[in-house]
Amino acid sequence: MSRLLWGTPETLRALLCELVSWESRTLTDGERRFAYNVQEKLNELDYFKDNPDYLSLHKADLGRHFVTAFYKHPEAKETVVLISHFDTVQTEEYGDLEPLAFHPEELTKELLNRKDSLPEGARIDLESGKYLFGRGTMDMKMGLALHMGLIEKASIEQWPINLILLTVPDEEVNSSGMRAAVTELVNMRDKYDLSYKMFLNSEPSFSQKPGDDKHYIYSGTIGKIMPAALFYGKETHVGEPLKGMTANYIASFLTQLMEWNPLFHEKDLGENTPLPVSLQQKDLKLQYSTQTPYRAVALYNVFLMKRTASEIMDLFEQIAQEAAQKCNESYKALCQHEQIEGVGQVQVLRYEKLLSYAEKKLGTEFIEQTKRDVLENEEWDEREKSLRIADKLLIQCQELAPAIVLLFTPPYYPAVNTSNDPLIIDSVKLVQETARKFDVEVNQMHYFNGLCDLSYVQYTDDSDGWAAFEQNTPVWGEVYSIPFEDMRQLQAPVFNVGPFGKDAHQRTERLHIDSAFIHTPAMIDSLIKSMM
Repeated sequence: MSRLLWGTPETLRALLCELVSWESRTLTDGERRFAYNVQEKLNELDYFKDNPDYLSLHKADLGRHFVTAFYKHPEAKETVVLISHFDTVQTEEYGDLEPLAFHPEELTKELLNRKDSLPEGARIDLESGKYLFGRGTMDMKMGLALHMGLIEKASIEQWPINLILLTVPDEEVNSSGMRAAVTELVNMRDKYDLSYKMFLNSEPSFSQKPGDDKHYIYSGTIGKIMPAALFYGKETHVGEPLKGMTANYIASFLTQLMEWNPLFHEKDLGENTPLPVSLQQKDLKLQYSTQTPYRAVALYNVFLMKRTASEIMDLFEQIAQEAAQKCNESYKALCQHEQIEGVGQVQVLRYEKLLSYAEKKLGTEFIEQTKRDVLENEEWDEREKSLRIADKLLIQCQELAPAIVLLFTPPYYPAVNTSNDPLIIDSVKLVQETARKFDVEVNQMHYFNGLCDLSYVQYTDDSDGWAAFEQNTPVWGEVYSIPFEDMRQLQAPVFNVGPFGKDAHQRTERLHIDSAFIHTPAMIDSLIKSMM
């Protein structure tokens, strides 16, 4: 029998450090190269030397690829999909230590020379010797390392179950990698006659509040959607303010009602969604002038558990109508006080209605050219492009103003939960029992409290609840789409079992060494073997 390359805590730690050293910040050349590096590393395994067709790169977008590594037992149909992402967030916060951000051993040693500069919790953890610091150690290259070790062990010991290692780019921004991978998972199922047993992610355990040292496993993941608004008033000179209406004035009424609005609060299985907040609010003036800002935009972050995109748009519209009413009442009182007629009442319309109006007025060819002009701007991301398309259309349809146009911008993460699935109920107990052998208490959460690629499997909405998203996302089908139909075909319970760490996306990001290299490997190993 072959010797395991990554079968000990020491070799697994070395593998993690190598993966981290391949810097892969989202939207960098490092992220584009990473998939090739993983493929080359997995090619060191005898199994993939003998079965090269089972190790593949697949196109995502922007020159990025995702990797599938397939361990296939000749007599098994049941298959566990091991999901991870390999992109990381940026590293500017490391300051002069940024060159060491991707070298965990060196960074951890150097931090000991500067421990007084760290927050107290991070300093105590550093001095304990129980943590490894570095960008991507926790979120989430350790998850990928665990999966690589697992697929190596399965191939050598010839486990009677199939495993698909799937590692993707771009989880941190738009999940382009996972959205592209969904269709490939459907293709592999059909090509090899597979039956998906579980979608297992190994995102790390995230604290529920500051100072929380509990280790969590997750039987679902929270959803996220981004309602957005374009506010269009009437321009004027600052010396004649009553001849116009600023977009900022209109926006203030909606943002006041959206921020922390309890109507968006959801509760399920004893857990709660965070309240909505505004992620961006700005006017669209490109330079200073004494013309008043008559166009503005805002993005609002909404978390989901049970609601669909269509339900969120209905609720968003209800709140926008209330905001418009308050705005109009306030403006009417002003006009009466100043004895002026005013510029009209603010109306609320969805993007789909604006698009339909513009098509009748301007023609389909004009609309398509307008979209192309916006989409070709490489400096704008998917959110900015969505807002700018709506803006360009309303500029041509100013008779609809003053107005609030409601739309969605990417990304959209549907919520998923399989806590009541019998396999998950048994799996939670098994993982907790395995952890107790190390005197570790593992707690179940029903929803992972960060965004997660598990959102794109196990989609169960049968009511076309996504329709409002398609119809009101200006970049839909151009630079952003979600394979809802394929997602519905990937019906298997979801589970997230990953290592314990702290401070993801901070300069003090760190991984608990025993959890990563001893406890979690044993937990995942016992989990897979229980399904054989």
